[in-house]
Amino acid sequence: MEPQLIQSSPDILSGTPVFYGTRVPVQTLVDYLEAGDRLDDFLEDFPTVSRAQATAFLKLALKT
Repeated sequence: MEPQLIQSSPDILSGTPVFYGTRVPVQTLVDYLEAGDRLDDFLEDFPTVSRAQATAFLKLALKT
């Protein structure tokens, strides 16, 4: 069984998609990368997101 990656709940940031088990919106990672920041910068600023979660999201995003 594949672990959950993203969750969206009206109880967490009004339903904004976040990394599972955190309150960190996935859009924040996209914003960091679009601004030219490194993945390591994002992970340092948001330690509740694991490298595995971030890279899995990016792989998924690149497939679509």
